[in-house]
Amino acid sequence: MGKLATFQEVLSQAEALPPVTVAVAAADDQEVLEAVLDAKKHGIAQFELYGKKAEIERISAEIGLSLTATEVIIDTPTVQEACSGAVLAVREGKADVVMKGMVQTADFLRAILHKEKGLRSGKVLSHVATFEVPGYDRLIHVTDPALNVVPTLPEKAQIVENIVELCHALGCEEPNIAVLGAVEVVNPNMQATLDAAALAQMNRRKQLKGAVIDGPFALDNAVSVEAAVHKGIDSPVAGRADVLLVPDIEAGNILYKSMVYFAKAKIGALVLGAKAPVVLTSRADSAEAKLYSIALAVVQAANLNRRK
Repeated sequence: MGKLATFQEVLSQAEALPPVTVAVAAADDQEVLEAVLDAKKHGIAQFELYGKKAEIERISAEIGLSLTATEVIIDTPTVQEACSGAVLAVREGKADVVMKGMVQTADFLRAILHKEKGLRSGKVLSHVATFEVPGYDRLIHVTDPALNVVPTLPEKAQIVENIVELCHALGCEEPNIAVLGAVEVVNPNMQATLDAAALAQMNRRKQLKGAVIDGPFALDNAVSVEAAVHKGIDSPVAGRADVLLVPDIEAGNILYKSMVYFAKAKIGALVLGAKAPVVLTSRADSAEAKLYSIALAVVQAANLNRRK
């Protein structure tokens, strides 16, 4: 498998893999069920749907979604029960992927992080938003725009390890990781630039492997070769980043939404570092974004299974 550069290529790769079972928490929503329908049409997944059964059945009838004999709807009156039920299905091996439906992220993550019944792996969990941006020849991953508020240097190192695993699953054998800040020089008064320099040195010392890591970078010279040349930055990552490691959740969240609403980028999103793939998109994201997220999870699940 070569480096997957578009979501159509990710979908094609997912179609070539055995379908997985996705447990959807709070599936009683039209955008969620449209993504389920699309995933079934592509043959990449089958589903267990947790939520208000009558509402799931009503929406399914309206959009033409029918379940197979092995797929089920589990009636759960509250979103908390839907989340815990979907997570438990994955924990018990009845499903391979857990997906957030029409539920607040905090409630969903509470079930993921439950000490006895969740999907903790001992790693830092991190969120990644993967973008197909018009005019770029590659997928660009932004991490972490949704979970870790102000990650420490050790947490950033684990976020790097998480995203490297996903990039490898997508055929990017040595991703270029740009550690972002407001400027592209080390400033002792700006912690983000100090962390960036430390991560780059950890990569050079082989403490962080499987990628080329450099920084600090401002956004322009991380994604534009012309900008990097203009500023005299000599780095294999400059202008060629596959991954944008953001300094905090505020920068990441603003960048995420700028990509969607200004750049009109296609998007898929996952939580990394758990025992199984976790699909976590915004409740405002489209059915298309949810489909792409499922496809990413299918490819990630195959990679996790190969490593067991």
